[in-house]
Amino acid sequence: MEQMFPHCAGLDVHKKTVVACVLVTGADGKLQAIKRQFGTTLAGLEQLAAWLLSYGVTHAVLESTGVYWKPVYNVLAPQCEVWVVNAQHVKQVPGRKTDVSDAEWLAQLMRMGLLARSFIPAVEQRDLRDLTRYRTRLAQERATAANRLQKILEDANIKLAAVASDIQGVSAQAMLEALIGGETDATVLADLALGRLRAKIPALTAALTGRVREHHRFMLRELLDHLAHLGECITTVNARIAELTAPHETLILRLMRIPGVKRHTAEVILAEVGPDVTPFPTAKHLASWACLCPGNDISANKRRSGKTRHGQKWLRAALVEAAWATTRSKDTYLAAQFQRLRSRRGDKRAAVAVAHSILTIVYQL
Repeated sequence: MEQMFPHCAGLDVHKKTVVACVLVTGADGKLQAIKRQFGTTLAGLEQLAAWLLSYGVTHAVLESTGVYWKPVYNVLAPQCEVWVVNAQHVKQVPGRKTDVSDAEWLAQLMRMGLLARSFIPAVEQRDLRDLTRYRTRLAQERATAANRLQKILEDANIKLAAVASDIQGVSAQAMLEALIGGETDATVLADLALGRLRAKIPALTAALTGRVREHHRFMLRELLDHLAHLGECITTVNARIAELTAPHETLILRLMRIPGVKRHTAEVILAEVGPDVTPFPTAKHLASWACLCPGNDISANKRRSGKTRHGQKWLRAALVEAAWATTRSKDTYLAAQFQRLRSRRGDKRAAVAVAHSILTIVYQL
């Protein structure tokens, strides 16, 4: 086979060590594998970079093992072209797996051009990704805390959620604060309702009649403080995301014209895909990378499972959420597509198909 990258190295990365293998052609014309182990501290990685430079390495390849590939990538990327590859694509022969053999196997595959590199965006986009993903985790944690709050209320025989649609609203918060303060009169608690909730005062009086113990008051106080702290964290992260996305405000506004795509979703799309889609030749390549296209599983000319792959969960989740939002829109192609597909494919498959269509529109925009 033709050698695509004659000056390359394979790196088997772990938490504390990285094993490097460089393939060089000796004086006799035979290929030799030179291997060495380095630490993953900054000093160790700088030694690795100098060692690779001494052999004239132009391309290095490593597996995307958790987050351990990132320190190696950060040090080596300014010096040579670093490829990060899917570990499932480079599996070793069973029974012959060691760190040294893994590094040599990576170098051999790289030399012959048999690897497909993963999409690694620029550092600015990676920073934005960290923020949007952290915000998503904070929102999930807030939902978990709200559910835990509801469990405490149920344990205290308080059925507030059965009357008030949002137990984190202004009226519900005032009632919970009064409960924590020691108020037990359901009539007084129900009178704290504001706005349209005052029409439900009789139902609130019955719902707020319970058996609240000191333990419940302690837990309610802790959970309300936790929810308030999470809200402050989300506000701070939103402000930082707004700073980083300010140069791309025009693009965000353009994406928000898609039905179901609001600013939150547009920011996630910008963070995951980037402001430029040229790394993806076509919209189909982008959909495949986002794991929003049907899987290929055909044997004997029979199509078996079309289940989508598991991969880009952050972008996929945001687009599917946007797809569900489009189902409530009127006179839009995406809503009509969902209604057309749900009858024969089901709601969830229809939502994924609409998410695929949204991503195709994103690619064109």
